[in-house]
Amino acid sequence: MTVHKVLCVDDAAADLSMIQKVVSSASLNVVSATNGKDAIERAKAEKPDLIFLDILMPDMDGFAVIRELQKDPATKDIPVVFVSSKSQKSDQMWAKMQGGKGFLPKPVNPEVVLEEIKKFEK
Repeated sequence: MTVHKVLCVDDAAADLSMIQKVVSSASLNVVSATNGKDAIERAKAEKPDLIFLDILMPDMDGFAVIRELQKDPATKDIPVVFVSSKSQKSDQMWAKMQGGKGFLPKPVNPEVVLEEIKKFEK
């Protein structure tokens, strides 16, 4: 799989902007959403190759989002990397149990974001 399009989801404008800049710097198309409901709609409409998903969001958290994505045949195979300030070992384990393919603690390190993208280049 080659990563061409990345969906970045975060309700915090500064965090979203940071990830968008890093993804754009890698010459990838960036799609964004600021809440869980929009994330699901964008994932279905845009068919991204990878999703960076915040956990703590109002209305629908990242765990609920990934569960919804996994129910839909059109989105169930899109890899999700969680990005969160909730970075205890238990949070990381729960993220993996929910189907997350990676976990980045906030504040994100641009180099680590780029390394994470490379993991999905096959």
